[in-house]
Amino acid sequence: MLQTGAGSVIAERVQMDDPAGTTELNMKPIQKDDLYAHLSQFLKAKGIEMQDGSYPRGIQAGCSLLADAINLSQEGIKRAKGEINKNVERVRQVIHEKTAPKPAAKAGPSAKAAPSPKPAARRPKRTSSKK
Repeated sequence: MLQTGAGSVIAERVQMDDPAGTTELNMKPIQKDDLYAHLSQFLKAKGIEMQDGSYPRGIQAGCSLLADAINLSQEGIKRAKGEINKNVERVRQVIHEKTAPKPAAKAGPSAKAAPSPKPAARRPKRTSSKK
């Protein structure tokens, strides 16, 4: 189970900046020796003491690899979450643009087509005078 108390070693609760005011667990990076130290303390409390030797060195190497894997996966999850949030925001924007009400046409003469200009006055026809 994750430790989520005030003095938590693994995770901390963070208030999000969204309108719903949700909280999220943010994992702190795990130091390579932390897992081995906690495992050793747990086993010591159960009556098993880890002494120097090949077996404890193998367990320590495994704890180090596990810590690296956990830290890298957390970084990947954070990055993926950021990309997902960015793409969701893009989708919301497109939906908003497509579903937004169209601006209404203004009433009055400016909304109507401009009246066509009157044709220029014609010159009077010449009458031929034959005398």
